[in-house]
Amino acid sequence: MDYLPVFLQLRDRPVLVVGGGRVAVRKVELLRRTGAKITVVAPEIVDELRKLAFEGELRYIDTVFAPEHVTGTAAVVAATGVPDVNAAVSAAAREQNIPVNAVDDPTASTFIFPAIVDRSPILIAISSGGQAPVLARRVREQMEAFLPARLGALARFMGERRKAVKRALRTAARRSFWERIVGGVVGARVFAGDEATAGKDFERELRTTHLTRSAGTGGLGLGECYLIGAGPGDPDLLTLRALQLLQQADVILYDRLVPTAVLERARRDAERVFVGKQPGNHTTQERINELLVHYARLGLRVARLKGGDPFIFGRGGEEIEVLAAQGIPYIVVPGITAALGAAAATNIPLTHRKLAQSVTFVTGHVLDDESLDWKALARGRQTVVFYMGVGHLPQIVFRLQAAGAPVDQPVAVVERATLPEQRTLRGTLGTIVDTVQAANVAPPALLIVGEVTALAAADALMVSELGALV
Repeated sequence: MDYLPVFLQLRDRPVLVVGGGRVAVRKVELLRRTGAKITVVAPEIVDELRKLAFEGELRYIDTVFAPEHVTGTAAVVAATGVPDVNAAVSAAAREQNIPVNAVDDPTASTFIFPAIVDRSPILIAISSGGQAPVLARRVREQMEAFLPARLGALARFMGERRKAVKRALRTAARRSFWERIVGGVVGARVFAGDEATAGKDFERELRTTHLTRSAGTGGLGLGECYLIGAGPGDPDLLTLRALQLLQQADVILYDRLVPTAVLERARRDAERVFVGKQPGNHTTQERINELLVHYARLGLRVARLKGGDPFIFGRGGEEIEVLAAQGIPYIVVPGITAALGAAAATNIPLTHRKLAQSVTFVTGHVLDDESLDWKALARGRQTVVFYMGVGHLPQIVFRLQAAGAPVDQPVAVVERATLPEQRTLRGTLGTIVDTVQAANVAPPALLIVGEVTALAAADALMVSELGALV
């Protein structure tokens, strides 16, 4: 290890920056965030530094560097861009055992500025030891994308409650308690900006854990549930939050539409319980609700994994009603619904400025429900997506045509969208039933009705023709 990673406390301490150009500006901006008392020494400075000096944000000494300038400082930065001057600054600082950074010269530096991920009070410093700063910045960008924006808020939330946890729980119980807070409902509420509700959930969790431990039962207290959208099938379309919760769930209740590849992203030792619908094994919604409550009352973290999105024909609304009535905390994690996945995978834009100003999602399971406005669904200049409708395709086509949709209305059927075996069949209301029957299309498949499906076909043909020319 070439450097010892440390975090230097500079608040209200004197720091010297030698140089007045753009590099010095970047270092000053970083030092200002630490609350340091900054002095800039340079014969000339850029307007940004001059403005900060005028506003009292830093002290400016209009002169060339002299060794006495480093005396009494906590740290020194040489940012002149002139190697000889930077070397002189480094030598003066080293002589007085003052930490010094000479920009772009690791050999003249006793410390370096890392790439920083700032989620204060959580800080992550990334360094290549001056060997590959571009790579260090790239790693920082990846970390920035991975970490929640409100991670610092969660750290402050936890810090404010550390004393209460120490009073309520013994040392052996604290770690598991904090892990549940970070990875569960409380942490999710803080990340969402709802600290008031998070505070109430925290108090309930702490009270339950304390009572359970005091009773000597060794129980885990009340568990929690995660209603997770698994997306349209491709495991790479899972959200980051979905992956995080699948990695910590103790039990996973999953549907038939959840592929094995998605289940493999879950924690390896999690119990997996199939609750989908298949011939001879039809799990009722009431039974699923019972299982959610049962496992949560055992103190377990339960993932209810659904194809697509929990709130789009996924009965997520019914499940959270049950959980709320039982006082069980829950998190809802949205997923890419099948229509959006199919649209992206087939280049069918669900809306288009010239062709479709609205999009409607309809379940194919309620075709006999007279609450459906078939005349509205048959109107032009829109896109209508029928979920779970392939088994009722002849009836859907009949109802649309009876409501006024033209027989030559472009349509598409997308089977197993986003998966390797995906198939797309295009046609019109007059031809699609025969086309689908001839191709032996099986669920899961979507019916997309609208002019946009013809547009996608034309684009695909254009791409094919260009490829032939190449």
